[in-house]
Amino acid sequence: MADAQLHEGSEGQVRGDAETDGRQRVERRRNGTGGDSPTEILTRLPALVVLERIPVPTIAMARDGSILFANTAFADMVGYQQDRLTGAAFPQVFNTEPAAFSALSGVEALANMVVELQHNEGWTVRAKMSKSALMRRDDPVVLVTFENLTERLWVDEA
Repeated sequence: MADAQLHEGSEGQVRGDAETDGRQRVERRRNGTGGDSPTEILTRLPALVVLERIPVPTIAMARDGSILFANTAFADMVGYQQDRLTGAAFPQVFNTEPAAFSALSGVEALANMVVELQHNEGWTVRAKMSKSALMRRDDPVVLVTFENLTERLWVDEA
């Protein structure tokens, strides 16, 4: 990811602003004092920062199947820039799609299964998709992770 530039905030707080470089802009903050406990720091950490920092390919989708967020690991796995994935529809990235798809029913139908994703360069990425981390039926968003199995499946088929 691009280097971060540090800026002094109005209250003496330091924050880092990531350069976009075609990727989604995720604000990183370091609020508070040096005496904050790890729990205090964790409770103030924005969710999108956490999702961006984890090295596991992760996306958040709305109920209609539009991608709301894709972290760098997911964008790298499918060969797209993050900003091109935001707003994309499920069928634009996924080759595997159940009939009468909605994001919730699609995730439930494909949870813990190997799905086919369309790489930007035209080839197929095979990945195991998790269940949604957001479990309530009334959650307006699904959040899933992927384990890239493409290379492993090529070796197994040989």
